[in-house]
Amino acid sequence: MNDRRELNNSPGRNFLRGTLILTVAGIVVKVIGSLNWIILSRVLGGEGIGLYQMAFPIYVLALSVSSAGIPTAISIITAEKLAFYDYRGANRVFHTSLAVLTVSGLLFSLLMFFGAEWLIEYRFIRDPRAYYSLVALAPAIFFVTILSSFRGYLQGWQIMTPTAVSQIVEQLFRVFTMVIFASMLLPRGLEYAAGGASLGALPGAVAGLLILIFYYWRLRRKFQAAESGSLEILPQESRLSIIRRIIKLALPVSLANLMTPVVANIDLLIVPARLEVAGFAVEQATELFGYLTGMAMPLVNLSTILTASLATSLVPAISEAHSLQDKQRVYQRTAAAMRLAVFITVPSFVGLYLLASPISELIYHAPKAAESVSILALGVFLLGIHQVTTGVLQGMGHTTIPVINMGLSAVIKVILNWTLTAIPELGIKGAAWATVADFGVAAVLNMYYVHRYVGFSMDYNGLAKSSLAAVIMGGVVYLLYNQALAFTASMTLATTAAIICGAVIYTLVLLLIGGINERDLAQVPRVGGKIVAFLRRLGFFKPEA
Repeated sequence: MNDRRELNNSPGRNFLRGTLILTVAGIVVKVIGSLNWIILSRVLGGEGIGLYQMAFPIYVLALSVSSAGIPTAISIITAEKLAFYDYRGANRVFHTSLAVLTVSGLLFSLLMFFGAEWLIEYRFIRDPRAYYSLVALAPAIFFVTILSSFRGYLQGWQIMTPTAVSQIVEQLFRVFTMVIFASMLLPRGLEYAAGGASLGALPGAVAGLLILIFYYWRLRRKFQAAESGSLEILPQESRLSIIRRIIKLALPVSLANLMTPVVANIDLLIVPARLEVAGFAVEQATELFGYLTGMAMPLVNLSTILTASLATSLVPAISEAHSLQDKQRVYQRTAAAMRLAVFITVPSFVGLYLLASPISELIYHAPKAAESVSILALGVFLLGIHQVTTGVLQGMGHTTIPVINMGLSAVIKVILNWTLTAIPELGIKGAAWATVADFGVAAVLNMYYVHRYVGFSMDYNGLAKSSLAAVIMGGVVYLLYNQALAFTASMTLATTAAIICGAVIYTLVLLLIGGINERDLAQVPRVGGKIVAFLRRLGFFKPEA
């Protein structure tokens, strides 16, 4: 019984802790990835990067289909089993899913390897030199697919450290080997160097998998002790039933994962063409499209790392509570997640909107991208809400609802792209507003179903307080940036100072107006209690009696 208590009250049970861990890992991975592109672009040049980029979308598509949303399904079903202390059942789910994904990974790995020549022959890949990149990426599909099974299972335990560590290790090995292989093979030709860079995905996947296997075996020893101390033998679900449930849950998730590249390809077909209708030259249309998709969207995605991590942690946490029919816990976890999402995304939206121009200049050396960045800034809040509500619905087993909502919002986006982008006064701004509408419709539809199944409605009082604090922060940021720029003549220093001071001002204002409550702060992993005690001494919170 003590072993049970230890397992179920472990730090991994705190989904906020898991969110923090995944967020930090996500930032580290992106930083490493950015450094990699800087180095690799110098080794390969634009042409070599182009050869690599021709093969990579095929690799991503194969991975999406091979794993097919199964990790999320594993996470949900595992959490359900663990809610009733069915450790044997949870392990059964893992072994069944591992067998399925092993077969799937091997199949798609072979298809990509032997189908590379066919893709080039039938002109799906325009440049035949990309062949080496295609075949080099193929073996990684097998290992990444297996890796996803381990991640899904460990996430079902609400243990996010293995996922975070494996992501960082995978990225480190991938980046290091990409540069090494590309440099070694460059004398043989650019196509071989691009193939060498692609080959880096394999050691990265193997390294990440080994990390997850280590965490799995360490966890296995713990639940084996819990099993041996229990006299209760629970009835076990058949493997066929498990496979059926996995497919039922995974298929909608897979469709949702595929929705993003599909919509991106539709944008590729519509937006440049409609910009030309608006009177822009082909070169101008291409440039503006690059500002929107290659510069503005990555900033939105970067700003929502925390909410994406929150959604991942939320799925097994909600699934556990839902399995126990603990409606109060489902509500509490949903409310806590939404409060955190609002707390983070509202100031991010305001800050990105106000600093769109200097951020675009600083990161991309493209001040003209600011127009798209400032409009898409609103998307930070809407996308964050959509991510969190998707996690809630998936955790409750309603995996079909988010994908339907995404489909409906995508239709609206296509319509708006077609109409707004062709208006000369709007141009690329019309496409940006269409993207914001896409996020907004998906978020609103998700919120409706969250209210229907959980009973949760948006906390408009908390939203108002966050908005007020963000507006005050925005005023300070605007004035500070201009003063710092005039004083230092350095855009980098001025932007950095504005961001740091803005975060401090936002937090202080929220504390003063009661927008941050003591209970939420106390849940911050490791430092929450210390922060609360410090703020009590400053008079922000009443000391304990």
